[in-house]
Amino acid sequence: ILETNVSILDSILDYVMLYAPDCQIILVSNPVDVLTYRTWQRTGWSRHRIYGQAGVLDSSRMAAFIAMESGYSAKEINAMVLGGHGDSMVPMIRYTTISGICVDQLLEKEQIDAIIERTRHGGAEVLALRQTSSAYDAPAAAISAMVDAVGRARNSILPTVAILESEYGYEDVAMGVPCVLGADGMQKIIQLDLTDEEKIMFDKSMKGVIADIRKLKR
Repeated sequence: ILETNVSILDSILDYVMLYAPDCQIILVSNPVDVLTYRTWQRTGWSRHRIYGQAGVLDSSRMAAFIAMESGYSAKEINAMVLGGHGDSMVPMIRYTTISGICVDQLLEKEQIDAIIERTRHGGAEVLALRQTSSAYDAPAAAISAMVDAVGRARNSILPTVAILESEYGYEDVAMGVPCVLGADGMQKIIQLDLTDEEKIMFDKSMKGVIADIRKLKR
């Protein structure tokens, strides 16, 4: 899928650069981390204009699963998922709350672990249920939230695939991290202090992305 989607993306970017040289680009296609990097690499544009959607979707799925498990209103749940999109995602339980209360104060560890596992495979679960197509409703809602943040200059903090320039100890790579989205696009990366366990998961997620990016540089 990587080579195929890179080829398709490159052909689209040629026209984007020609006809919309001042636009911002939100990447959605998978592998979104690598394709976000590819777009930045090929266009040569500022990283503030090129970013990807992954964490908003994963966070909303985790919030939905927490609501199902806990019985609390999904509207009161704020979840945070960083890292790669899929199995290598990094659920940030410390920053996941129900009405401001950390979820680990309201659910047992076994419940949280089950929710995390279900979130990791949320896309596959939807595909199995739909059978003939992949998810599109939830991704569309996630993209809408990002476009709203930019179009209405909300300065919203959302988990976003961004190009890193020394943040989290990495550079020249794209990864899902909390970002401020506003009128100028990806305006700022929020640097969180990760615990040892979170750092291990983040580094593991990063290894897969770096390996794929190296393929682009060959």
